[in-house]
Amino acid sequence: MPKPGPRLRLVDVAERAGVSLATASRALAGRDGVSAEVADRVRQVSQELGYVANPYARTLAGGASSTVGLVVHQIDDPYFSEIAGGVIQVAGEQGLLVQICHSGRNPEHELRQLRHLIAQRVGIILIAGSGYADPRVEAEAKQELATFQDLGGRVAAIGRHFLGVDAVLPDNEAGGLALGEHLLGLGHHRIAVAAATGGLTTVLDRLAGVDAALRRHGRSLDELPIVHSDFTRDGGRIAAEQILRDHPETTAILALNDSMAIGVLATLRAHRIAVPERMSVVGFNDVSVASDLAPSLTTVRLPMTDMGRMALDLALKPRSRRARRRSTGHTLVIRDSTGPAPTR
Repeated sequence: MPKPGPRLRLVDVAERAGVSLATASRALAGRDGVSAEVADRVRQVSQELGYVANPYARTLAGGASSTVGLVVHQIDDPYFSEIAGGVIQVAGEQGLLVQICHSGRNPEHELRQLRHLIAQRVGIILIAGSGYADPRVEAEAKQELATFQDLGGRVAAIGRHFLGVDAVLPDNEAGGLALGEHLLGLGHHRIAVAAATGGLTTVLDRLAGVDAALRRHGRSLDELPIVHSDFTRDGGRIAAEQILRDHPETTAILALNDSMAIGVLATLRAHRIAVPERMSVVGFNDVSVASDLAPSLTTVRLPMTDMGRMALDLALKPRSRRARRRSTGHTLVIRDSTGPAPTR
């Protein structure tokens, strides 16, 4: 039996009373939708256990909070800046405030940020950025968000598969397929990949798309050198240096996001390697600066601002019994950083 005291949770009362968390919350708050018999039982169990109701739970259940908490992996990455812009647009239209947190692609830090936002009494939580291939990495976050929703909070995610919440899902696999087909169509057979570390589903999905393109041409991803580094500009520089050192025959570098691609281009420029005459480079996302680079970057465009808008729109809708999914679509944008494979 749970012990009384500050650590006692509403879920303990719900389990003892044999009701859902949402029902226990409504019963203790005196809200409609609970029979008198059930409400009496929940209150009696609450008194027996010594549970003290959390006033914040009532705030959530009443929809009184006007703050949206947005958790992003990397706030200085243009990908997340553009997503945040979309969230802020919709929030402004709805009279909501936005509080932005930075997780640094660290699951433990992300969990702390979620708990911080809940403690700050936000009414909506949005999470933007890749999930993790191992669902166990996000198990605690999933539970926190489920409880938050049961108490009346709303949640939506961008790019997450395993949180069990409404989600906007970038067209990662199809985009990877488009990039692979583009490079193969230009005659590139010696392609290297600059990818992120950390078991991110975004990386796996984009690589799956590249692999699908290769298989259409009788090849596979196993034949390509894949260099893992941070999903940042510095990570792109590190990956490019390793590719040039260990795979000098490479004629095209496929970076799995634009930040890495920008780092790759900087490294090639430092080594005086002509792009695209000697080396083609592609990225993924089409951040706002991609067209302003020299050379301009070939990439897959995701509607990042719209993704932020879509996520908050989902969170503002009444909660559905099953998590909703929204696909983003994609566009291959061909610019100056790619060209035919050089002849030997």
